[in-house]
Amino acid sequence: MENKTELRRKFINIRKSLDTKTKSKTILEKIKLTDAFVSAKNVMLFYPTQYEVDLLDLCCENKNLYFPRVEGDNLLVCPDNNDFVKSKLNIYEPTSPPINPNILDLVIVPALAVDKNHYRLGYGGGYYDRFLAKYNKIKTLTPIFKELIVDELPKNNYDIKIDYIFSD
Repeated sequence: MENKTELRRKFINIRKSLDTKTKSKTILEKIKLTDAFVSAKNVMLFYPTQYEVDLLDLCCENKNLYFPRVEGDNLLVCPDNNDFVKSKLNIYEPTSPPINPNILDLVIVPALAVDKNHYRLGYGGGYYDRFLAKYNKIKTLTPIFKELIVDELPKNNYDIKIDYIFSD
C-alpha cells in the first residue's frame, strides 16, 4: 500500500481533473436532505480550497454556521461572520472569536480521500483528528468526490472514523 504522502499527491492530481463545481452541487443537495444535517442546529463546515468540495451554499440553510481556525496545533471553532482572512496554511479562516465546540451538532470534515471503513486521508496536519478525538460526541460528515473513495487507506492509531460520507 502506498504511504500517506504518496497518496496525497495522487488524490490531489485526481481532484484537479474533476468538474468540482457540478460534483459539489450534487453532494450539497444530498447533504441538505440528510437527517444528520436537517436535525443539526450548529454546524461547522470548512471554507473550500481550489478543487475541494464547495459547501458554502449551506450558509443559506437557516443553521448557526461555524468555521475552523488553526492556532498552534489546535482547531478553534469560530462563528461565521462573513469576514475571512487567508491563513499561513493558505486556507480562508474566520476572524470572529472562538466559541466552545461543545455546542456543535455536526462537523463537516474535509478530506483528500476516504475509505469504505469511514477513515479519511487529510492534509497531514492532524488538526481534525486531534479535535474530533477531544470532542467525540459530535457527529461528523465528510463530503467527497466518488473518484476519491477507495477500499482501504493506511491509518494510524490517532486517525478518527467519520460517521457519514457523502459523494456525488
